[in-house]
Formats: sequence, structure tokens, C-alpha cells
Amino acid sequence: MSEVTLTPSGPPETVIADEPPDVQAALAAADALDGDARREAVAAVVVGAPRSLEAWARLGDAGRDVVEAYAAYRVGYHRGLDTLRASGWRGSGYVRWEHPGNRGFLRALAGLQRTAAAIHEDDEAERCAQFLRQLDPAWPPRDIP
Repeated sequence: MSEVTLTPSGPPETVIADEPPDVQAALAAADALDGDARREAVAAVVVGAPRSLEAWARLGDAGRDVVEAYAAYRVGYHRGLDTLRASGWRGSGYVRWEHPGNRGFLRALAGLQRTAAAIHEDDEAERCAQFLRQLDPAWPPRDIP
């Protein structure tokens, strides 16, 4: 279950539901691996849970090159927009890092920003950076991997 909180001092805040425990456990197990084994384990999580925003973000992190990473982050970003809308988001308002369920989407968006810059997609990189600051004015968090 997700929630949209109306705040008296600003825009509404959307909180995406936390990842299911089995997905969290599978991603934690993947974290214990290195290199190609980690990437394969994360890809297996994506296959089993294609709506997992955290899995898509981590698949981007494990990309073998910038293009592969960009593609995974972009999928995570678009799936994240769908998830936000299903969670009550109406195109504006906060989606803060402090809520664990929001982190997969925000990590995918941050990864998209980095990889867009790396492939010289400068307009997209700037839009992503601005969107991150709109979603969470405290961006970037200190504890982002």
C-alpha cells in the first residue's frame, strides 16, 4: 500500500510501497557477489520481479557499459513513473529519499542523469537533475550508494 500525504506547508508527498521481502532478500544476496555474477543475479531478480524499481536501478549499477546502464536506468525510471501514478502522484509533489520505497525510483533517475551525461545527452541529464531536486529538495542524500 502506498500513501499520498497532503502537507499544509507545501506540495503533496508520495510514498511508494517498500519492495517485497523476497525481492529485498534476493537483492541482498546479489550484493554479496562480484562482477558478472552480481549482474546475473540482479538480472534474475528483474526477471522474477519486473516491477521492482530497486532491481532496475541495481541492474543499471551493474551495467557492463554506459549504454547498458542507461537502458536499465531508463526502464526503471519509466516503470517508476507508472508506479508513482498508481501510488497517487499526479505529476507534482515530493518523492523523498527518506522513504525506502522511493529509493529505487530515485536511484534509477539519478543513474539516468549520470549516464545521459556520459553519452552527451546533456538536455536529458539536466532535466533529470532538475526533476530530482523538485522531487526531493534535499537531493542528493548522503547515504546514496
